[in-house]
Amino acid sequence: MNQHTKKRVALVSGGSRGLGKAIALELLHAGWCVSVGSRSQPDLGDWGDALHWSPYDARDPESEQAWVASAAAQLGGIDAVVHNAGILSSTSVIDATEAEVDDLLMVNVKSPRRITQYAWPYLKQSDQARVVVVASLAGKRVRTAEASLYALSKAAALSLTHGIRHCGEKEGIRATAICPGFIATDMAEHVPADIQAKITRPEDVATVVQTVLSLPFTASIAEIPINWQVESEY
Repeated sequence: MNQHTKKRVALVSGGSRGLGKAIALELLHAGWCVSVGSRSQPDLGDWGDALHWSPYDARDPESEQAWVASAAAQLGGIDAVVHNAGILSSTSVIDATEAEVDDLLMVNVKSPRRITQYAWPYLKQSDQARVVVVASLAGKRVRTAEASLYALSKAAALSLTHGIRHCGEKEGIRATAICPGFIATDMAEHVPADIQAKITRPEDVATVVQTVLSLPFTASIAEIPINWQVESEY
């Protein structure tokens, strides 16, 4: 074990850019050790032994298992997993091919489930274990036909979070779904410029994630919807 074993350790998927990078930096600044799983090595600055990286591809289950094992070995355990990696789709549930459906569910749902499963033995050893799934407001309502396939995957991710919550109850593992609307990352590049200036910043969501991970076991929060505008529901 190294000098950081007394610090809490978080895994962050897709932490090399966008929201994942913001979450990783927020946790590092808050004193966490962070293991980033991503296809490319992140440029997060020099954090010494507090920062760990492992190649991770949501379409490659072997990379998931290797990441979890490497992070636990290098950082002395796992206290939290933040499932941030995901892909977007603008295809409807009627127009989608089976390959499109399978790929979206592979990345947005099946990979987070497997990573949680691999990390579970380590989470059980933590005295404040947490799992955060970055779902989406799309998982709570379907606004257009073009958003329906993506919404399907995020609704499944939301249900996954609730399933983890129930599985972790006796083990002392809390789980929370973060459900943002548009975020100012490359996934919102198609949004008009005037809206780009108004939508939620990655740093805003990162602050919420860090807060959730810091809450005591007595505070169980299942979902947190985050929106940049007022909707009738959210």
